[in-house]
Amino acid sequence: MVPAACIFVSKSKTVTPPDLLLLALLLFTGIQLFFLIFIFSRLIFFKGKTYEAAAGSELPGVSVIICAWNELENLKELLPLLEEQDYPTYEILVIDDRSTDGTEEFLRDYCVRSAKVRTIRVNEEYDHITPKKYAVTIGQKHARYALSLMTDADCRPTGLNWISSMASRVGGRKEIVLGFSPYFKEKGLLNWLIRCETFNTVVQYFSFALYGLAYMGVGRNLLYRRQLFFDHRGFYGHSKIMGGDDDLFINQIATFRNTTINPDPASFMYSIPKKTWSDWFRQKRRHLGVGTLYKPHFKYLLGLIAGSHVFTWLMALANVVVALILKDMYLLCATGVIFGARWLLQWLGLGLVNRRLGSTLGWYTMPLMDFTMFLYYLIMGGYNMFVGKAVTRWR
Repeated sequence: MVPAACIFVSKSKTVTPPDLLLLALLLFTGIQLFFLIFIFSRLIFFKGKTYEAAAGSELPGVSVIICAWNELENLKELLPLLEEQDYPTYEILVIDDRSTDGTEEFLRDYCVRSAKVRTIRVNEEYDHITPKKYAVTIGQKHARYALSLMTDADCRPTGLNWISSMASRVGGRKEIVLGFSPYFKEKGLLNWLIRCETFNTVVQYFSFALYGLAYMGVGRNLLYRRQLFFDHRGFYGHSKIMGGDDDLFINQIATFRNTTINPDPASFMYSIPKKTWSDWFRQKRRHLGVGTLYKPHFKYLLGLIAGSHVFTWLMALANVVVALILKDMYLLCATGVIFGARWLLQWLGLGLVNRRLGSTLGWYTMPLMDFTMFLYYLIMGGYNMFVGKAVTRWR
C-alpha cells in the first residue's frame, strides 16, 4: 500500500521556472498598480485649498527671485511677462551671477525704467558654497517680501495669474507650494522624452507630497515663506553640491503640515527644453547625482517605483521568450493578460492625471511612454548606480 503522504506528493504540481517567472511578473505588476491606484490617482481629483486676504487686509507681498548666468536673451523675454502679472504687491529680483554677455548693462538700464524690477550683481565665487546657491542666498537676504517665488530665466508663465495662483495656496499652516514646470512642446524625440520624464517626475513628487512625503520641488516654480530659509540655515547641509537648491532644500524643510501642491494650470511655469542630447544628459546627471543625497526612505520609495517598472518589463519579456521556446500557450496568454491589464490601467490612470495637469503629453502616447520610461530607468539608473555621483560644480 502506498502511504497517503506519497500519494499527496505524487499528485502535487512541481513549481517550474516558468511558474516562477509568472509569479515574479505578478509581484512587480502588483507594486506598479499599487502606486498607480493608491498614490498617483489621487491627483485626478485633487484641487487643494486656496486662501484669500481677510477683509480689510492685503494679500502678502511676493518676491520673484531669478538667478541668471549669461541669460540676456531670456531675460529680455521673461521680465516684461512678469511685469504684467495680475497681483497687487510683488517685486522681481534678478541676481546676476557673473554674467559676461551684456546682462549687467541690460539690467541696469531696465531697472531705471521699471518700478518692479531690481537687480543685484554677484562678482565672485566662493569655496564654501556653489555659485547658484550663493546667488539664491543673496536673493533671499535682499528680498523685500515675506513670500519667495523662485523661477529661472528660461521659463515663461502661462498667463497673468501665475503669482496669484501660487500665492493663493499659502495660508493656515501651508508655507511651501510645489509648482509644476512643464517644458514647451517642440519637434523631435529628445523633446518628447524630456516631456515624458518631466511628467513622470511631477506625478511622483506631487503625489508623495499629498501624503506628507514631499521630497523635492523644482526651482523653476517653487514658493515658500522667506523666513523658512533662514530658520533652516539655508543650504548649510549641502552648500557644496551642485543643484539641490530645490529638491534637497525641500527634503530639509518640508513637513506634512507646511507643504502643498498647485496643480492649477494657471500656476504652470513653462520651460525651454534642452536642444541636444549631450546637454540633456549633463542636466540629468546633475539631477540624479543630487538624488543620491535624499533621505533613505525617499530613495527606497523612488527606487521601488523605478525598479518595479524595469522588472515588470524584464519579466514580461522573459516570459514571452520562455513561452515561445517551450511552446507554452498558457504562459504566453497569462503574460499577455497580466501585462495588458497593467498597460490599460496605466493608460487610463496616467491619462486622467495628464489631463488634470494640463495635457502636456498626448493621451495616445501613454503606452509608448511606458516603454520609454523602462529604457530611461534602465539606462540612467544603471549609470547612476555604477558611475554617477553628486557633482560639486555649476556651469
